[in-house]
Amino acid sequence: MTATDRAAPRQMKLVAFLQAANCSNYPASWRHPHTARDFLTPEYFQRIARTLEAGKFHLAFFDDRLAMPDRYGDDMEEALRQGIRVVKLDLIPLMTAMGLATSRLGLGGTYSTTYFEPFHVARVFATLDHMIGGRAAWNVVTSLNDSEAANFGRTEHPPHDRRYDRADEFMEVVLGNWDAWEDGAVLYDRDRLAFADPARVHRLEYRGEWFRTRGTFTVPRTPQGRPVVIQAGQSGRGREFAARWGEILFVVYPSLEFGRPVYRDMKAALAAAGRDPDLVTICPAVYCITGETRTIAEEKAAHIEGLATELDTLVLLAEALNFDFAAHEPDEPLTAGDLESMTGLQAIRDRVVQQAGSRPTPRDFVNVSRRGTVREMPLFVGTPREVADGLEEWFEEACDGFVVAATHIPGAYEDFVRLVVPELQRRGIYHRDYAGPTLRENLGLPFPTRGDWKRG
Repeated sequence: MTATDRAAPRQMKLVAFLQAANCSNYPASWRHPHTARDFLTPEYFQRIARTLEAGKFHLAFFDDRLAMPDRYGDDMEEALRQGIRVVKLDLIPLMTAMGLATSRLGLGGTYSTTYFEPFHVARVFATLDHMIGGRAAWNVVTSLNDSEAANFGRTEHPPHDRRYDRADEFMEVVLGNWDAWEDGAVLYDRDRLAFADPARVHRLEYRGEWFRTRGTFTVPRTPQGRPVVIQAGQSGRGREFAARWGEILFVVYPSLEFGRPVYRDMKAALAAAGRDPDLVTICPAVYCITGETRTIAEEKAAHIEGLATELDTLVLLAEALNFDFAAHEPDEPLTAGDLESMTGLQAIRDRVVQQAGSRPTPRDFVNVSRRGTVREMPLFVGTPREVADGLEEWFEEACDGFVVAATHIPGAYEDFVRLVVPELQRRGIYHRDYAGPTLRENLGLPFPTRGDWKRG
């Protein structure tokens, strides 16, 4: 490293937070008059991809569920009527379409370790990585609720910690498959009739509690070595999993004060897991609403916030926590048994208990979590300079970048790229161009070596 390299300022990473759905992360976004209606076409997603690449975003990342949100009242009627994330498309075709419309933007998708098989996931993402030139990322989740279980022929969702036990083995199998072909294994030598070097292609021969697989994997090493791994665990067991496997960690900070110690703790957990904390990107989710003047931005924000309903929050809370809030009165204190039965995103439950006490009501969950509203995540409203001020403060104290969610599509990203990105670049805290063609290069990650993920 040169003296110039050492003096270079730290630069933030930007990730776009997408849904393969009829709305963005903000379920009311489809109600916005400027939201595009053609979400069932490739052109919709390709427009988003081109906008993000123009803004030099590192990654477009798709969240996903394997069921529509029908846990509230054990019914899908209100979710469908209100359009609360009920359309959920498969991600691979979308990322392929977006990848073919761009040349540098990373593309990440969510696939579950609870309901898929590791060989399938390894092959799908390795193939995608080849097709889009080394820009693929896999968001590893253990899924959330009984509706997802039912769609895969199971009676109930597995317990929280056991899902992560299975996920640890799942990761070992996927990474073992991605390691099967060494660099240079494909010879393509017609003269010697040698397509591949058998000495450089390896069987996996994995035996664990959850999985047994022989190999050999069928996809050669990808342009960036292997896809990048995204993870979002913030509960006790989830954080342990994230510290072991994640290369981009997606987090939710309700405030900067909350985020500072979480950021320090997560970096410490990475070091304790034998990893270099500087090579793992921690990004909280945010909303940004900007305009040429503060008045314009505030008027936009008021209109956007007015689109949400309390039902949006309750339906999404029931989905995320695997708990039917419709079975309880709004101000009815929940029991310890009720809280224990919330087997989904336990970080939400824990935050509500921390702020509202040991017997929170459904209304407490609505008010504290703000699920499905633009207040669920930190919200930066103002001129480009004001929004950049807020992002810079967080970046200096509690994160390595941001997962930017959209209040409506495509306008929210168009505003951010046109107004905020140039201000961040002017300050020298955001890159002006991509470092290279692969996602790993653009994230500053070294090219992986076989077995480098094995620790301890």
